[in-house]
Amino acid sequence: MVSLRFPFSFSQPPVPKKPSSISRPSSSSSLSLFTTVACATAAAAVGATAAAILQSPHRHSLLQDALSFFIPAQSFHPWGSLSLADSSPPVVESNTGFPFHSVLDGSRKLLGVGLRRKTLFGLKNIDVYAFGVYADEIDVKKELKEKYGKFSTNELKESKEIQQDLMEKDIRVTVRLQIVYGRLSIRSVRSAFEESVGGRLQKFGQGNNKELLQRFTSQFKDEYKIPRGSVIDLSRDRGHVLRTIIDGKEVGCIQSKLLCQSILDLYIGEEPFDQKATKDVKLNLASLIQ
Repeated sequence: MVSLRFPFSFSQPPVPKKPSSISRPSSSSSLSLFTTVACATAAAAVGATAAAILQSPHRHSLLQDALSFFIPAQSFHPWGSLSLADSSPPVVESNTGFPFHSVLDGSRKLLGVGLRRKTLFGLKNIDVYAFGVYADEIDVKKELKEKYGKFSTNELKESKEIQQDLMEKDIRVTVRLQIVYGRLSIRSVRSAFEESVGGRLQKFGQGNNKELLQRFTSQFKDEYKIPRGSVIDLSRDRGHVLRTIIDGKEVGCIQSKLLCQSILDLYIGEEPFDQKATKDVKLNLASLIQ
C-alpha cells in the first residue's frame, strides 16, 4: 500500500492554560454524574438529528450540514495532504470547502479535486460543482505498473501518455461531482453535457454519435432535483461500463469505451475543466504506480 503525502500546513488548536490555584469543590461522583448526563444529552441530540435527516427529501444536504455542526471544519484536511489509507480524513476542495472522501468503494483512491466554473453572459463566473477523480488502485497497478514502473514520479508527472492510458485502459474510475451552485437545474446539467460530452464524442469517435449522446443525457430526467450538496457519480466499471448515480441512486448504465473516454477527457484530458486538478491527478497516479 502506498501512502501519498504532500506539503501542507494548518493551524493547531491553542495549548490549554493550566487552571488557577483557586480552590473549588470536586468529587468523583459529581464528575461521573456530569459525564453521564453530557453523554446522554449528546446521544439524544445526534439521534434526533439523524431521525430528522432520514425523513427529509433532501437527506444529503441536511446530512452535510449536520456533520458540519457536530464535526468542526478544521477536522477536514485541505487539498495537498492525501494519505491513501481508508481512515484518512476527507480532502477539501479549496475554493468551495466541499469535502471528498480519500477512498471510495474500498479501493478507489482520490487522485485530485477541482472545480467546474462557468461564465454567465460573459460577465460573471459561477462555481457550478466541485469534483474529485478516483482510480482503483488494483486496476492501476495491473494495467500501468509494467509500462511505467521503471520511471520516476518526476518523469511520469510530465507524461501525457500516462493520462491517456488512464482514460483508455480498462481501469475502474469515478468522477464525483458535488453541486455548488444552488440554482442549478437538472435541465442545465443535461444541456451542459450535451455540449461538452458531445464535443468529446466528435473528437474521439468516427461517424454520428448522436444516439449514444442522447442515451447518456436522457438519464438526467427532469424529475431529479439537485440542490446544493447533491452528488453525481460518473463511474467507469470493468468492461468500460459507465454507471451514472445521483444521490446514491443509479439512474443509468451504458457500455461504451468511447463514452467513458469522452467523459474522462473533460476532467483529465488535454483541455480539462481544471488544469490544477489534472496536474494533481497525474502526480498522484505516478506515485500510486511506484
